[in-house]
Parts: sequence; C-alpha cells; structure tokens
Amino acid sequence: MFDDDATPIAALNHAGMTFARASRPHPDGPPKLRAETVNFWYGEKHALIDVDLEIQAGETTAFIGPSGCGKSTFLKCLNRMQDNVRGGRMTGTILMDGDDIYSEAVDPPVHRRRFGWVAQKPNPFPWSVHENVAYGPRIHGLSQSAADEAERVERSLRRTGLWEELKDRLDAPGTELSGGQQQRLCIARALSVEPEVLLMDEPCGSLDPISTETIEALIQELTADPASTLAIVLITHNMEQAARVAQQTAFFKLGRMLEKGPTAALFAAPQTDDCADYLAGKFG
Repeated sequence: MFDDDATPIAALNHAGMTFARASRPHPDGPPKLRAETVNFWYGEKHALIDVDLEIQAGETTAFIGPSGCGKSTFLKCLNRMQDNVRGGRMTGTILMDGDDIYSEAVDPPVHRRRFGWVAQKPNPFPWSVHENVAYGPRIHGLSQSAADEAERVERSLRRTGLWEELKDRLDAPGTELSGGQQQRLCIARALSVEPEVLLMDEPCGSLDPISTETIEALIQELTADPASTLAIVLITHNMEQAARVAQQTAFFKLGRMLEKGPTAALFAAPQTDDCADYLAGKFG
C-alpha cells in the first residue's frame, strides 16, 4: 500500500502520539478469547460478518471504527449479552480458555460472571457507594463475612483511585458523585467480582478531559503488572485514547473486522485503505 521509502500518511497524522507499553510475550497455549468466523444477525440485518479475532490476557485490545460497524455487537457476543435479543442469531465459534462459550454445557449467567462490564454513561445503582461495590461479591458468594466484604470494597475503590476521596462517604448515594467519580465507581463495581475479562464500551464517552485522563491511567495500571491475567476490551472513537492504553487494536467497518495488530504498528502502517482513511479522519 505504501512505497518502501514513503512515510505512511497515518504516521504523519499521528506523529507525536504516545503509545501504550508494548505487549509482553504471550504464554504458550490458546489466547483468552478466540473468535472464529463469527456472524451475527438482527433479523435480516447482517451485523457481523466472518469475524476472526484473538484477545490475549494481560493486555488491552481496542476496537475502533465508525458508528454502526459492529463493535458493540461483537463485544456483547463475548459475554453472551446478545442471547436474548429478539431476532438475534449468531453463527461461528467463540472460545474462552479453549472452550466453546456457546456450548450447551455452558450456563450463560455463570459465563457472564467471568466478565466485568462498563458502559458509556455512568450507571451506578441508586444505593450507597459501599453497596454499589459490595453487591456483586455478595450475590456471587465471594464475600465470606462483613469484614471480608469491607476489605473487598476498600480494595476495589483503591484500585480505581476512589478510596481516599470516598472513604468517609461510603454511605453516600453513588448517584450523587461527580460524573468521573460515578464512572470509576462503576469500574470498581465491575472489578469487585474479580473478572477475567473487563469489557468497556466507550467508558470515557461522556466524561470531561480530567476524568478521562484518570480512567485511562486506571486502564493502563490494570494490566501493567506482569503477573496480571486480566484482559481488557475497549471500544473507543478516540484514536489518541486507543494509542495510549491499548497494546492491540482491531478496526471494524460495515460488520467486518478488517485489520488487527499491535496498536503502534497499525497506526503507523495500516494495511488497508479503509483503515488508513479512518485513521486520517476521512470518515467516522
């Protein structure tokens, strides 16, 4: 696509970008999640077309592409949130730790417990800060005592940078926090159940720049530990955000996953004209 001696237009457009840390070597064996020829329909609408993708533990994968290209549909296929969509139908295979997540042997509610979910708009429960974080571990039987529950709440709030801000306001309604605090509370709520995969659908889409910076720093910290096995999948329309937090990036258009690879390499030298045009801001 590019001459050997030419500077790729995407590299010019994204000169000076800060990129996420490089991926660490992947362990032997299958990835955390693997999609093989995944298709999805909403009635007659073919929303996903032959998607093949691998997602590794211990790193962040960003999904980019124009609105309506299938990113959110695919994200929800991973934790089977699409199961009850009227007229929805999926074909293909999605493996988690090598096992087919759509096998008859898999209980969907049990499968969903392996995931945390963070939506675009903060949606704390209309309960106290403590109860927002404690509810998940309690109903899943993870908290063994009141002391254990309190420790889990503190640990989750510390991971999201909220403990020092809210330790004296644990009884305050979560809905009374600022927008950025509410979103971090939702992330703390998701992390409290110790998910294996954290799914984030435009988590900074409704936040101010300062709150966005805080959330991005949190995403980076969650996989910075070499021992971390958490996989994060992030949908974003912010190219700079994808560059800063994601080790891998997948580009979607019109239901197809057209390109995927290390973020810095994809941004510097996209292999398809569609991806190059999107990164250059020609559509979106």
